[in-house]
Amino acid sequence: MINKEDITEYIPQRPPIVMISRLLEAGDKNIRTGFDIAEDNVFVQNGTFMAPGLVENIAQTAAARIGYLAKKHNVPVPLGFIGAIQNLEILELPLAGTSLETEIVIEHEVFNATVIHGTVKQNGRLMAECDMKIFVSQNK
Repeated sequence: MINKEDITEYIPQRPPIVMISRLLEAGDKNIRTGFDIAEDNVFVQNGTFMAPGLVENIAQTAAARIGYLAKKHNVPVPLGFIGAIQNLEILELPLAGTSLETEIVIEHEVFNATVIHGTVKQNGRLMAECDMKIFVSQNK
C-alpha cells in the first residue's frame, strides 16, 4: 500500500528513528504496518531488537493512522504525543534481519485524545502488546 520511501509523509519521525517500513492496511479504526529490522537499527543490541523499539513501533503505527487520515482529508499531518502506556507486555524480543507486523485498534476517541491497543507479531506469533493514550495537536 505505502512503502518505505513514502512512509515518512505519514509520520513525524525521520531516520534513524523510523520504526515502520510500510503501511499494509488502513481504516478509520485500525491500521497495520510492516517493519523490517535492520542490523544497524538504533534499537538493536547484540542482534536483538530491544523493548523500546517495539514500543516505538506501536507508537509510529498509531502515528501512521493519523497521518493517513490527514492525507485522505487533504489536511496537514498533525503531531501526536504519547500520554500514557499501560498493560505493556513484551513476550519475546525479535532478532535483527526479521520482519514484524503491527496493528493498532482504536478503543476510544474523545476530542484530541485517542486510546489504542497495539499488537506486534512476527510470523503470527505475538511479540508485544500494550494500550496507549495519544494526544494529537490541533492544526491551526
